[in-house]
Amino acid sequence: MSEAYFPVGPGLGMEENFLSLDDILMSQEKLPGRAESALPRLAVLLGQSAGSAESIPEGSKLEIPLWLAKGLHDSKRRMISVELPKIYKEAWRTVFSADANVVDLHKMGPYYYGFGSQLLNFENPENPEIAQTILQATGGGCVLPVSDCACSPQTFIARFRRIMDSSQNAYNEDTSVLVARLDELERALFQVGQKGLNDFQCWEKGQASQITASSLVQNYGKRKLTEVDG
Repeated sequence: MSEAYFPVGPGLGMEENFLSLDDILMSQEKLPGRAESALPRLAVLLGQSAGSAESIPEGSKLEIPLWLAKGLHDSKRRMISVELPKIYKEAWRTVFSADANVVDLHKMGPYYYGFGSQLLNFENPENPEIAQTILQATGGGCVLPVSDCACSPQTFIARFRRIMDSSQNAYNEDTSVLVARLDELERALFQVGQKGLNDFQCWEKGQASQITASSLVQNYGKRKLTEVDG
């Protein structure tokens, strides 16, 4: 009998978890960039082959998957330079600051928080502002060292309150509209809220013997114990 599959959660901050399907999918998201030197044998991989040409000439504009951009990025050799996707630029950060709830994150980028954390691997003067905007949810704080960034709870916390309110007030109804504008992390949180509501309703109706702590709380406790033991 085969064992049940248990989903592996995404990594925290700037590190990916290569056992996580979410992180694998996120690493396929593309970044705008530029070839700072000729890139041999990469034309086909990046869909820029012309006839028999296998190399990408210096100065070419690129759309690079995150996993490849991280591999090619080297501040000493300067093989590529990476630009910010538009949703992380100042204009959109202003929108998030004004009202984070109006943005359709799933349309703009289904892995908004995780992908934004990965952008901090690249040297960019706007990194502190990006970190402030996304506020890494799963780590409970900023993805940058405390000395580099004093985070304020912006996008995630502003949206988190509405997500949890929605999940706790939608019982036995179609939730597709409620989750349509959420990124994948937010959808997972919505499902946690829904499970908690459903479990409570079952207990209240006598259909469950006891209330148990959610898996989110249990995993958080295990992580804290690991940190203490370490």
